[in-house]
Amino acid sequence: MDKVRWGIIGCGDVTEVKSGPALQKAEGSELVAVMRRNGALAEDYARRHGVPKWYDDAEALVSDPDVNAVYVATPPGFHHEYTLLAAKAGKPVYVEKPMARNHRECLEMIAACEAAGVPLFVAYYRRGLEKFNEIKRLLDSGVIGDVRFVHSSYLQQQRSYEVEPWRVQPELSGGGLFVDLASHTLDVLDYLLGPIGEVKGFARNQAGRGQVEDIVTTSYAFESGVMGTGVWSFSAHKHEDRNTIVGDRGAITFSTFSGDLQVEDAEGNVHSLNIPNPPHVQQPLIQTVVDELRGVGLCPSTGVSGARTNRVMDELLRDFYRMQA
Repeated sequence: MDKVRWGIIGCGDVTEVKSGPALQKAEGSELVAVMRRNGALAEDYARRHGVPKWYDDAEALVSDPDVNAVYVATPPGFHHEYTLLAAKAGKPVYVEKPMARNHRECLEMIAACEAAGVPLFVAYYRRGLEKFNEIKRLLDSGVIGDVRFVHSSYLQQQRSYEVEPWRVQPELSGGGLFVDLASHTLDVLDYLLGPIGEVKGFARNQAGRGQVEDIVTTSYAFESGVMGTGVWSFSAHKHEDRNTIVGDRGAITFSTFSGDLQVEDAEGNVHSLNIPNPPHVQQPLIQTVVDELRGVGLCPSTGVSGARTNRVMDELLRDFYRMQA
């Protein structure tokens, strides 16, 4: 492609700042059309963001000859349907995270794009952010030695459940807030430490609110031999967001959702960094998507890597949702 001309399916909140402007600002990229089932909202978005065309029908957007790449920014319950629609039209797809409601849908999306000969990318944008690339450089440099294990702890108070309803409706999201938030961490760990192999864990609803999991605990083994543990609780007494990668000569501690980053050496000396996010947090990853579509680079977040995170989440939630059935 000489220039990537995007159409967005689902121009909701995530596209207002995080991604929509990034499609316009990335080099070699422009946003030419948006779609939302509520046509008035699609028209409003197009007017405010200077987008030439708007639609209230996804097939019309995908069929638009001016659109040569599709960004699916709907809730996960529609990712599978719209990815297959774009693939059938022969157009590359960039799909929001989590990639789909479950691993099976992910595999079908990958197969459809492969059959159509179009690439599939997933908006795990932390793979493009400077902070996480700095962590990757630190790990590759051996500053903490050989990595032994990683522990993740993410806590929210119960009042934090006041979110958009679809995020805690499994038919639309694939699960509860674990699926929405833990997917970021699990994908980052895949990026930093390689694919997770064996997974064991438990999911429960402890607070009795709704029908979705509000706590997940896990242990897993990476294919590299690194071990991992994690807990995500959404009815705790405080907020906490911490991941610690421990090696035989030091440790790296970082948050998933803020800029915090600390490196500790074997003597206990701690060096702290704060690497802020760019104004449009998806722009660095979107630039890698655009570069790959233009033949001048590669994107580190693909359908194959995105599906791995869904597989891990499926393993952790399967027994919980069997009990709910």
